[in-house]
Amino acid sequence: MREGKVLLGLRNYKTQQYKDGDFWTTPGGRCDKGENTEETLRREVEEEIGIKNFKIKKELGIVPGAKEGDEVHVFLCETDEEEKLMEPEKFEEWKWFSPEEIPENFINPDILKIIENFKK
Repeated sequence: MREGKVLLGLRNYKTQQYKDGDFWTTPGGRCDKGENTEETLRREVEEEIGIKNFKIKKELGIVPGAKEGDEVHVFLCETDEEEKLMEPEKFEEWKWFSPEEIPENFINPDILKIIENFKK
């Protein structure tokens, strides 16, 4: 979060993936073999938004993921770096939203609950 807002990317999914359509999502992804959660977080953030230097403040929770048995670890992070569109073939844009402004097509309602409860 930055200034009370969360960074979301508009991801272009195709039918062979999770869902068909465009959905807003947080930066992140799956662990590669041998990676721990922090290593995955740092790699995915750099790959998706080009940010190398950020502070992991705390883990906010763990929620179910897209596939059966998946877990999504949700972290609060901060940085002074600006995000970049690193994967235009996957994402249309990155944008900051206040919790009240998060679009209806946000991909994971469990993560949305964490974001909404974090500010209470």
